Amino acid sequence: MQRKFSTTAAEKERIFHTQLVKYGVEYEKAAKAAKILASGKPDELLTKEEIELVTEVCRYWSIQNKRYKRLNSLVK
Repeated sequence: MQRKFSTTAAEKERIFHTQLVKYGVEYEKAAKAAKILASGKPDELLTKEEIELVTEVCRYWSIQNKRYKRLNSLVK
């Protein structure tokens, strides 16, 4: 039986921030992006700068995450 746990915005922000920093995103950029991502606001309510920041940070995270997985698979 699966249970659903509700996650607060602060917990989501902490999780996003941790993952972003783990894969090499600068601490301050990760903090700003994590706050935006955790807010759950639709794109229509975000500023152009917020959208650009989140896009840049998530793209970098994705590249580094794929790189990590690729390297990890070679080691195993």
